[in-house]
Order: sequence, then structure tokens, then C-alpha cells
Amino acid sequence: MTIGIPKEIEKNETRVPIIPATAKRLTDLGAQVVIESGLGVACGYSDTLYKEAGAEVARRRELLASSDMILRLGKPPVDEIDLLKQGSIHISRLDPFREQATVSALASRGVATISMDMIPRVTRAQKVDSLSSQANLAGYVGVILAAERLTRVFPMMVTPAGTLSPARVFVIGAGVAGLQAIATAHRLGARVEAFDTRPVVEEQVQSLGAKFLKIDLGETGQTKDGYAKQLTADQLAKQQEIMARHCAASDVVIAAAQVFGRKAPILITGEMLRKMTPGSVVVDMAMESGGNVEGSVPDEEIEIGGVRVVGYTNLAGRVPIHASQMYSANIGGLVELFWDKEAKQFILDEDDEILRGCLLTKDGNVWNERVKEVYAA
Repeated sequence: MTIGIPKEIEKNETRVPIIPATAKRLTDLGAQVVIESGLGVACGYSDTLYKEAGAEVARRRELLASSDMILRLGKPPVDEIDLLKQGSIHISRLDPFREQATVSALASRGVATISMDMIPRVTRAQKVDSLSSQANLAGYVGVILAAERLTRVFPMMVTPAGTLSPARVFVIGAGVAGLQAIATAHRLGARVEAFDTRPVVEEQVQSLGAKFLKIDLGETGQTKDGYAKQLTADQLAKQQEIMARHCAASDVVIAAAQVFGRKAPILITGEMLRKMTPGSVVVDMAMESGGNVEGSVPDEEIEIGGVRVVGYTNLAGRVPIHASQMYSANIGGLVELFWDKEAKQFILDEDDEILRGCLLTKDGNVWNERVKEVYAA
């Protein structure tokens, strides 16, 4: 089976989908690995390193047309879908709830499509969960960006010139990214407070050294996959009212609240920003799904009422070496999980709970029931 890995061509993408070590794991399985020249340049991996791992180098169009399986980070450009080999398998992050045209085009081409951002959150799938691995790094980066821009230090310092009080950091959303943000801010010496609509995460927040803010919103909770449920308008208004006071008392706010498959809720309004101390920093980590902060701009830093609002997307891409290492391990692990060593090919086991969750298209149709429901609505 031939596995092709093209270069990422999205603007500002610094990560690579496969590093040489993973390429070696795939060739050891018996796969013929073919890369596009320059695949790993952004992370310092030369073509020579991939060749030493057993990979071959080919032109992009040739690679796309001849490969039985394509491994990518992001979605394929629409004008490349017709180049893909019919009956091939395409694995990447696809954001299927917002990319219906792309998913439908892959189905029409007869490509079996697996979305890395639909991996079910079950114990057996932890090593292939790229959403978690990239969110983990994003949480770290979000706090580092805030620390660089804040006009005061994070830790308490006792000096001959006086005592400097620690920065106050408020983290909204205690998913994977939020928990890493809490841990990073705490390690930097900040006084950290966090809120999440899921009471079940209180113990995790406290274990990382932060105080958990309790807001009685009535029935909330999480989905079977561990994601926060969408709030009602009344619940959201009550949450904003109480959070406004905590934002005003904070030097840094990290907004990392997202609802899987939906637009991120606006949690921090312009009015709330104007009540914060000038010089404070807000990092909107939900920009890729619309943003949590009113007025934030994708991939820009702006000031609202004297508060610096940071709205960068692809935060994990700011630490591309480790982000690539982790994503490569995720996608390589997925291939290994369903690889038949005797037949030397990837087996689409539709009865497996992992593939049932992330297999989007097959045999010319959109296959995933959850995605079909959204498209039909």
C-alpha cells in the first residue's frame, strides 16, 4: 500500500503531518511511503532524513494521483480533490461540521475519508487523539503569549525594593487547552482562577493549583464525549454577569471555551473588556471556531478600552517541532492501529468504535451518521 504525504500549503502553517521517525515506523510496517519534496523544511527535516527513513520523494500531482492513502494535517484544497485516486483513503483534520462542501466533494470522488478531529474520546483512542494533543500545546502557548504582553511579572517577588504581587489569571473553559493554560500560568507563579460549565472538572482544576469559580447555572454538564453542552441564552447571560466581575479583577483572561461542532459562544463582551484595567491581556483561544471575545480579530492583536486582545489561530503551530511530533504520533498511531501486517494495508473496520466515530465518507457517500444529520438539517 502506498502512503503519500504532501506538503501543507495553508497560509502560516508551520507544522508537518509526518516526521521522519513516523515515516520509519510506517515503512517498517511494509508501507511504501512517498513524500513531496520539502515536506519537513518548516521543522528542519530535510528530504534526506525522510529518505534515510525509507521514504521516496515525488512531485505533488504524481503523489496525489498514485497514493492509496493520503496523510495530511489540514483539509485538501478543493482543486486537488479530483486528483485523488478513486477508492483511496484520505486522513486529516477536516472540521466536517463547517466544511460540508469539502466533505461532499471527497465523497463524490469516491474517497474514504477519516477526520482526525472526530476521533472518539475513548481510552483506546487516547494515543491517536490529535485534538487533545494540539489543544494541550495551544493552552501552553496562549499563556506564554499573555506573559510576553503583560506589563507586569507573573510570580510574586520579594525584593529589597519591595514585594511584587502575583498576576491574577482567569481561565474560562477547562478542557484540554484550558487545563494546560491553568498549569502553565500556575508554574509561572500567577494566582489562577478558572471556570467551566461542567462541575465534574472542579477537581482537575484544583489539582493544578487553581481556584474553581462556581456559578449556579442550573442543569449543564457534558456530552458523552466529554465536551461542554451548549448553554441556553438565560444561562449564558447569568454566566457573563458573574464572570464580568472576575474579568475586571484579573490581569490576564484566557478564553478557551468551545462547543464541539458549533460556533464558539461569545463570553466576553466589549462592555466587560472596558471594565478591565488598561494594560490587561485577553487571549481568545477559540478563534478557529468564531471566538469567545466580542470584537476579537483572527490572527491580529487589537486594543479595546486599553485591553490587549490577542486573537491568533493555530496556536499549536507556534511550537511546530513538538506540535508536529505529537500530530505525527497521532496519525501514525491511527494507521498502525488498523494496519494488517500480513496484507500490508490499512483495513477500514466499520464495526470498530474508533472508526465509527471518525469515518466520514465511504463508497461515494457521506457515511458518518452524526455528520449526515447536520447536513440534512
